[in-house]
Amino acid sequence: MQITSFVLWLVIVLNIFFAILIIFRERRDPSSTWAWLLVLFFIPLVGFVLYLLLGQNLSRYQLFQWEDLKKTGIEKRIRTQLTQISSRQFEFCNRATRKSRELIIMNLINNNAVLTQDNSVELFTDGHEKFARLFKDVEAAMDHIHLEYYMIKKDQLGKKLIDLLTKKAKEGVKVRVLYDDVGSRGLTKRFFKEFREAGGEAEVFFPSKFHFFNLRLNYRNHRKLIIIDGKIGYVGGFNVGNEYLGDDPKFGYWRDTHVRIQGTAVYAIQTRFILDWNQTSHYHKIPYDPDHFPEGISQGNVGIQIVTSGPDSELEHIKNGFIKMILSAKKSVLIQTPYFVPDTSVLDALRIACSTGIEVKIMIPNKPDHIFVYWATMSYIGELLKAGAKVYIYKNGFIHAKTIIIDEEISSVGTANIDIRSFKLDFEVNAFLYDKGIAQKLTKSFKQDVKVSSELTLEEYQQSPKWVRFKESISRLLSPIL
Repeated sequence: MQITSFVLWLVIVLNIFFAILIIFRERRDPSSTWAWLLVLFFIPLVGFVLYLLLGQNLSRYQLFQWEDLKKTGIEKRIRTQLTQISSRQFEFCNRATRKSRELIIMNLINNNAVLTQDNSVELFTDGHEKFARLFKDVEAAMDHIHLEYYMIKKDQLGKKLIDLLTKKAKEGVKVRVLYDDVGSRGLTKRFFKEFREAGGEAEVFFPSKFHFFNLRLNYRNHRKLIIIDGKIGYVGGFNVGNEYLGDDPKFGYWRDTHVRIQGTAVYAIQTRFILDWNQTSHYHKIPYDPDHFPEGISQGNVGIQIVTSGPDSELEHIKNGFIKMILSAKKSVLIQTPYFVPDTSVLDALRIACSTGIEVKIMIPNKPDHIFVYWATMSYIGELLKAGAKVYIYKNGFIHAKTIIIDEEISSVGTANIDIRSFKLDFEVNAFLYDKGIAQKLTKSFKQDVKVSSELTLEEYQQSPKWVRFKESISRLLSPIL
């Protein structure tokens, strides 16, 4: 009896100690702190182990070295552009870019996101079309191919890609592949054996130092970037796997959004890849040489900023961009996202838009691939239905697109979902597109998706069984750490 009492008191004391450690060590926001305390309360001791795996604050560490980047003259370009835009001396290429002046300044100041206005953009919403175009570009590569993916699967599509990359490496093209350790956990060294023998290089982002135990488990590289010869760049939601071609019976047709960019915005995509690669690789650093930033690649007149975010930064750059976009709306806000778990600031921005007569429409999947996230999503969806937003449940398979369209003039396409994980925990990248033509194409795709969706009304939502509402409430409490 005395031993039992001693163990009980020891657990209580340790739990209090761990709780104090969580509160004062990280100085994180209150919602996240309460979520971790809830876990610690219901799962004593084990909860702290989970915290060690999932809860560290990376913003205290400098992960990426910017010193070499200064040699490219990027700092001077940022200062010049910021001065010209602030003094209204900058010549904007179109109305959409001019209308977004404040958003552009914010991205410049906080994220060093240079505005480029000489780009052409192709949109892809179907996996077969996207990968057919990508393979064609890879086949035509002459100097280098850089690929960065959260998920590469060892299936038919993954093998087809690595076989093509191996072929290009044998031809003398410099090929580098960066993949996330958790997202691509099915990959082995054997998968890259022939690729590496041909001269290709592959690196793992935040690899596990111990089998099944990764102290950076919760902070993943969710970016999807491809750069070919420094002239073509891809950004969007598609990973590499058969399911992204619609070949997984569980999900059915896979609806996503990806952009192919030509123009000087590719410099920013290249820079992001080099930073991520050099942080990961200890032996094969990429230099900032002219071959990676070729001149004379202007292709069109689309304005673009490439904005990145991650847990290494105190500011949530992509989220702040979303908020600024929503608050700038005069007519409509269209959102497609597989996960909708916004924080208070994004939720309030959308509520404000609804209350001022802005048409707010949100599209989410009809099936979960992460059940707790799905229940939390439905909880927040209920909040916006009450505010007057329209919600569509996509029925034609699984929607994985991460897009925002404002007034059919400006838009954002990338890897960031509308959830706290993308805002705070994952490394993400989005293209902010200042072009009416692109926004209208995305709007047209949204309207086509509405035809294969069902509208969820407030009345239908309120008729959900109490047990479902209970699951939503519990999941919402844990949403800051999902």
